[in-house]
Amino acid sequence: MRVLNDDAVVIEKGKKPGDPYMITVNCPDKTGLGCDICHTILEFGLYITKGDLSTDGKWCYVVLWVIPRESDVMWMNLRERLLSVCPSTVPTFYLPKPCPSPSPIYLLKFCALDREGLLHDVTRVLLQLELTIERVKVSTTPDGHVLDLFFIQDDLGLLHKACRQEQTCERLRSVLGESCIISCEIQQYGTLHHSSISPSVAHQLFTLCSEFNTSNHNTLLQIDNTLSPAHTLLQISCVDSKGFLYDIMRTLKDYNIQISYGRLSHSTTSHAHRDLDLFIQHADGNKVVDPQKHQALCSRLNTELLHPLRVLITTRGPDTELFVANPVELCGRGRPRVFYDVTFALKTLGICIFLAEITRHTAAEREWEVYRFLLDESCTLKLSTKQIVNKVRRTLMGW
Repeated sequence: MRVLNDDAVVIEKGKKPGDPYMITVNCPDKTGLGCDICHTILEFGLYITKGDLSTDGKWCYVVLWVIPRESDVMWMNLRERLLSVCPSTVPTFYLPKPCPSPSPIYLLKFCALDREGLLHDVTRVLLQLELTIERVKVSTTPDGHVLDLFFIQDDLGLLHKACRQEQTCERLRSVLGESCIISCEIQQYGTLHHSSISPSVAHQLFTLCSEFNTSNHNTLLQIDNTLSPAHTLLQISCVDSKGFLYDIMRTLKDYNIQISYGRLSHSTTSHAHRDLDLFIQHADGNKVVDPQKHQALCSRLNTELLHPLRVLITTRGPDTELFVANPVELCGRGRPRVFYDVTFALKTLGICIFLAEITRHTAAEREWEVYRFLLDESCTLKLSTKQIVNKVRRTLMGW
């Protein structure tokens, strides 16, 4: 049961071509709501240009200006997803408290004629249908056919219905071509057991330093407790990237910190940098005054803004493997669109993928989502390791 006004989420198109869309969220507040909103917006491939956020602790008002990176954004679906993360206006003690159950895993299996970029094109369709990929297994036969196994979850919770399954297969056929797909079927799968990565790969991946010149990507963090009697001012100036606001909100949510007011704008000194002012409190309403907590928070934010994703290529005999890792939220949710961005980068480079899978790994007292791709050796010989890593990282960061 949810009781929200029609104006709880409003999406308005810009007045002129090229102007950003304005998304307004007006609903009850909760700790981490900003993170949930940014996660959804990033999932739909939108870039946040500026924003304002204010709350009195009970009700919040969020305005974000966004630019679509793709022409086929499903705005009505976005509105429904944003509504789903808004707390209900009905007091929680009137609502039943159902036991949370994990979303079931489904196996999408299809056989098709192989071609360059096929995995990315399938990923794009699944993303548009709001299906989350948990694991992928790809095998190619000598006669040019490919058998793809996608282990997926449905964000809409409708994949148990035959019409939803038929819609998925039909969309794949329409995008890839009837002559390309030989067969397509979906069935519910059991528990998905993740494989582990080797200790040597884990050591390289989670102690990896960026090869970029960090002098061009400095992050400035300042905490001030003198300007407000009730709030701590957190000022952030950082390099622009398509997921930077999500990374900030995710970190604050993990630290159980509430945002009372925030403003996002472009830096006055460089358009490639962003300035963000946040008035924050602990969830209990107290200021953030402990110096050790200041240091821990700033250290984590600095890491998340400079290296939110780790990218590594390893070779083992004839095999070339690409690993991409991102931290998981405390609630267990991973970063959106990573699989989509990586497959897009590899498609752009003309690199074929033999195997892809997603697993979880714990390192430095944190859980990470790890994507592993086994690459076609004949394609990787044309490019250096550095070229591949840079292309994947820049695609993920939106640079």
